Amino acid sequence: MSAIPFVREFDFDYGRCDQMSPRIRRVIAPNPGSFTFTGTGVFIIGTGEVAVLDPGPALPEHEAALDAALDGERVSHVFVTHHHLDHSPLAHTLARKHGSQVYGRMPRVTEPEGGEVRMEAGDDLSFQPDVQIEDGAQFTGPDWTLTALHTPGHTSNHVCYALKEENALFSGDHVMGWSTSVVSPPDGSMRDYLAQLKRVQALNFETIWPTHGPQITEPQPFLDAYIAHRENREAQVLAQLQDGQDTIKAMVAVMYADVDKRLHPAAAHSVLAHMIHLVEQGKAVCEGAPGLDTRYALA
Repeated sequence: MSAIPFVREFDFDYGRCDQMSPRIRRVIAPNPGSFTFTGTGVFIIGTGEVAVLDPGPALPEHEAALDAALDGERVSHVFVTHHHLDHSPLAHTLARKHGSQVYGRMPRVTEPEGGEVRMEAGDDLSFQPDVQIEDGAQFTGPDWTLTALHTPGHTSNHVCYALKEENALFSGDHVMGWSTSVVSPPDGSMRDYLAQLKRVQALNFETIWPTHGPQITEPQPFLDAYIAHRENREAQVLAQLQDGQDTIKAMVAVMYADVDKRLHPAAAHSVLAHMIHLVEQGKAVCEGAPGLDTRYALA
């Protein structure tokens, strides 16, 4: 299996508005961290009458940077990929300033299995879009056309947006160039995530623009490795079952032996996502619903 060809180096300054392509500009918010990499990349799409994608956190300096970047322009649409605190909090503030609306999908707020284990930036519990968008919905401006792709997996309400004029995809956290994406039940689904990765790959985009980090300029080999990584992890879980490990805790102790034990609770959620998928496929069995403390066996 080929290693994922992560891309992590790129030129940016916080608050600076960079022209990334004829129709795409980006402002990066000053919220770096272990789940956000260098920070949230906010995309401005078009010229004059524009769309803004994932406005990011409600930080005064970041809001001022976006105001400067949008000076003299009209924001016709504010799009959100999903309801995490590094993506959506500034959406309604920005929309009100420009007399526009917020577009996205309603979150399904669920408590994480086994209690709170933070594996991403956290939920924006107040997020409600003005317009609930459906898969395949199309939105236009004078020089841009965006198509919504409902891509559940990272979250149940995750949406990617395809820019027709540049055959590009704004992937949110569905595909990230610097890291793999978190899939944590019950809101996250490995079955949905893998299906949507393969759907994105089949659409043959020329460029993928994640919300965090630099663009992916060779999507096909990147997605090949991204999918193979998940399939390899699933094979590791099956091997653990074959070796007689019947609990997620026991599997994590072996599979993540070289990883800081403080990260094992997060790893357990990832293994749970794979285990649920294996049960759904009939490759593994358990008594009752799959959970962190459930005992499992090969089917």
